[in-house]
Amino acid sequence: MTTALAGRVPGLRPGVRLVYDPVRERSALLYPEGVLLLNDTAAAVLRHCDGRRDSGLVTAELAAEYNGVDGAQVDELLAELAGRRLLTLDGTGSPVRPLRAVGLPAAAVRTPVPLGLIAELTYRCPLQCTYCANPVELARYRDELDTGDWLRILDQARGLGVLQVHLTGGEPLLRRDLARIIGHAHGLGLYTNLVTSGLPLDGPRAAELAAAGLDHVQLSVQDADLRSADAVAGRAAHERKLAAAALLTGQGLPLTVNVVLHRGNLARLGALADLAVALGADRVELAHTQFYGWAWRNRAHLAPSEEQVRQAERDVAAARERHAGRIEIVHVAADLHGGTAKPCMNGWGSRQLVVAPTGDVLPCLAAAQLPGLTVPNARQDGLAAIWHESPAFNRYRGTDWMPEPCRGCELREVDHGGCRCQAFQLTGDPAATDPACRLSPHHHLLTAPALADTPAPVPRRPR
Repeated sequence: MTTALAGRVPGLRPGVRLVYDPVRERSALLYPEGVLLLNDTAAAVLRHCDGRRDSGLVTAELAAEYNGVDGAQVDELLAELAGRRLLTLDGTGSPVRPLRAVGLPAAAVRTPVPLGLIAELTYRCPLQCTYCANPVELARYRDELDTGDWLRILDQARGLGVLQVHLTGGEPLLRRDLARIIGHAHGLGLYTNLVTSGLPLDGPRAAELAAAGLDHVQLSVQDADLRSADAVAGRAAHERKLAAAALLTGQGLPLTVNVVLHRGNLARLGALADLAVALGADRVELAHTQFYGWAWRNRAHLAPSEEQVRQAERDVAAARERHAGRIEIVHVAADLHGGTAKPCMNGWGSRQLVVAPTGDVLPCLAAAQLPGLTVPNARQDGLAAIWHESPAFNRYRGTDWMPEPCRGCELREVDHGGCRCQAFQLTGDPAATDPACRLSPHHHLLTAPALADTPAPVPRRPR
């Protein structure tokens, strides 16, 4: 059977895998920082993609099993998934071997069903980055969950429907039980994404993590310039990060280079994309500073000008053209000057939950600062009860809580009213319309120059 993609051989890109989720009774493609839920037709097509047979043979095999198979529609699906960088079509991809994620029977499911768990394993970190989003009061988080606590949380998260876990901190490599946590998550069918500075990594540790089933690594880089990078990190870290990248790719682990953009490094955005390519990364994420924790304290020193934001957009476009097909370049734009609010966490209590090192469970990384929010803890309560019943997760869930102009806005199901933490930090009212939105009566607070309350940026205090 001849099709438009005849001769093209579909297979999974590195860092992508297919699972069947019994919680949702659906298949899903899991990939770095994303989940794509599939219908039965798409799942059937993918199960025939073994990285060896071309699309014509895939269509022929489907036609032998099902009536009315349309080769053009099969091609359209494969081309769309390739365009989203989930498949390759050149024979370099891996066979699609569906895995079954362990979970509760469908009858136990309640909506909304979360997709992701952000597991902040520790706030200990060897770096002193001024843009760190960790809480400023780090001493409150010394009583960390032990290994058994985290394994139990992973079990409960999988039962809730979570398909992806982001292991972060601080520096998660400072946890000696990291490989065990990864192995347990892998056994549950969870996609594991390690977010790390790379500093504590050596060859044996990289091999251990790969053997445990780690799916993907997100390595932070402060700058393309060594001296500037080390100045932000507060120590000689840049060359060790480059060495860590080589160790990770040497184990065959898919790599994303993550760069937090701010006033001090925006001029080297293009060089940062070039560096990611040189390191063999599959993706580079260029994300403007999110102003929480230490970053909020240092906002006056980090916030870019409008011209810098516009130049960043041009530099990203140029980098994408320069490296087309070689690397995925993700740009998380600043909302300082765009006039639209970011859909924080894709909606409060709708897709993700965060567990802090002490077991506190929150809808987002910075929500503990909000007044009147009683923070539940996984040591005392199960994740299911917290997710569905706690006031913390229901306070801003949905749209009923919204005041005007959000309540009457046609974008309320798109931006979800913006960021509650940003609204609180700038206005004192977490229910206010996010000042990032041009329709907010507080929009001027975001675009007005920030006043520095210290003569120099305050580095994150390591612990």
